[in-house]
This record gives sequence, structure tokens and C-alpha cells, in this order.
Amino acid sequence: MELANLLSTVEEALSAAIARAQFAPQLANACRHAVLGGGKRLRPVLLLESARAAGGQLQDALPAATAIELVHAFSLVHDDLPALDNDLLRRGLPTVHAKYGEALAILTGDALLSLAFGTLARSPHGCDHLLQELSTASMRMITGQCLDTLGGFPEGTTKAAQLELVHRQKTGALLTSSAVLGGMTANATTEVIHDLRTFGSNLGLIFQIVDDIIDETESSEHAGKATGKDREAGKLTYPVVHGLDASRLEVTRLERLAREALDSIAARDLGPSSGLEVLLQRCVSRTK
Repeated sequence: MELANLLSTVEEALSAAIARAQFAPQLANACRHAVLGGGKRLRPVLLLESARAAGGQLQDALPAATAIELVHAFSLVHDDLPALDNDLLRRGLPTVHAKYGEALAILTGDALLSLAFGTLARSPHGCDHLLQELSTASMRMITGQCLDTLGGFPEGTTKAAQLELVHRQKTGALLTSSAVLGGMTANATTEVIHDLRTFGSNLGLIFQIVDDIIDETESSEHAGKATGKDREAGKLTYPVVHGLDASRLEVTRLERLAREALDSIAARDLGPSSGLEVLLQRCVSRTK
């Protein structure tokens, strides 16, 4: 399935999930603004393409793909709040609290997280292991946000180690889980799940390092959100800790590791892996 068709399928599934929830009108409107206001849809597409590469079917993986994007949307709504990142722009649009107020933004995040697990429970597969995977990834993501915002690292942890810990959890956890959940919906073997986890983990770190580079070098118009705020706030980023050149070299190194895992998946010839290759290329090329 071409990427445009895949994105359309994801959009329809997200819209249907919000409609099915029968939220109060103002909450439904805020949820639609948070979820359907654009976005790369990297996580659900990664999940669906991982399922295909593992020999699975799109419809079997769609509830999990919808769920992981709802968790991601929840995280953005809460991250943007004044108490955390205090952002007014997301995907080129006003953030939820900027448009609807703080109280409804908090409730919107709560609603989206709850809806995510309800949606995943609709999976045609035995869903206990899927729910556990998404729950663990969500908790890791929240832990990463906590460390990034409030600190609390073990004593003696270097700046570089702190940075990688935050990135592998705050951004990397959901991206890694996207690949893993895709394999799970295809009933993939332990070996395939391992390769998907490796691919997703490296892709996740690539994505965040590139985000750090964009935050350092691009305008808010290009990024679709405020840029330069992390440096101003004294937050750890790859360019701050390692410099721009070393950050770009790290992207190249991680791309090689991701490609090795992808080659291992493709060699099993369970299903088409070209979609994963496209996602990897797109994440890397955002720096160029």
C-alpha cells in the first residue's frame, strides 16, 4: 500500500476512534484538534510497515497503530502545557491549551491516553501482551519527560549519558514499541521481534537527534513548532552536548545499525520491508 493510502487509513481510524468514544462535545472537539490537526504519523506507519515486513495484515495491526498514535497525541498535549514546555504552537497550529484552555487540555490528554488502551483492546489478537508492551512504552516515555523536565538522574551520570537516557525514553520508547507491536500483531518469532526492536530503537534515536538539530538550526516555520527553546531553557540536546558535526555523525552511525537490523528482517522474506526502508531514509534526510 502506498504511503498516501496508508496515511489515509490511519486518519480514518483515528477519527473513528474519537467518534466511537462519544465524548462531551467540547472534549471531542479538543481531541480532534489534538489528533487530527496534522502530523507525520511516523509511529502508526512504522507499526503497520513492521507488521507487513513480519508477514502480518494491515487490518490486524490497525488497532495497535491507532492506539500508539493516541498515546503520542496525549504526550504532546501534556508536554505543551505551561507547567511543562509551555508551547503555543504545534504542527503549525495553536496547541490545545492555547486554543481551549488549560483545564480542557489536561482532560484531553487524559481522554486520549484512556482511549488508546480501549482501542488496543479491540485488537483481533490476544491482547494481553500488546497491552503490556504499550503500557511499558508509555511509562518509559513519561519517565523520559520527567527526567528531561525535572531531572533526578543517578549521581555521577555524565551529561552524555543523561542525554541518551532521556532520548531513548522520551522519544525512543514509543518508536521502538511501534516496531515491536507491529511484529506482535503479525505473531512474529522472537528473532524477528528482536530485529524490529533494534530497528525501532535506532530509528527512534535518529528521529530525536534530528529533531535536536532542527531545533538548533531551523526556523519555527520550518519545524511547525517553536525552535531554540531547549537551548534557552538549558535542556540537554545532542548539539549542545556533542556539537552539530558530531550529532550528524551519530545519525550516520545509527542509520548503519538500523539498516543492519532491516537487512536481517528482509532476509527472512516474510513480507515487504520497503516501507521500513522509506521511513528510515525520511528520518535521516530531515537533516539535509
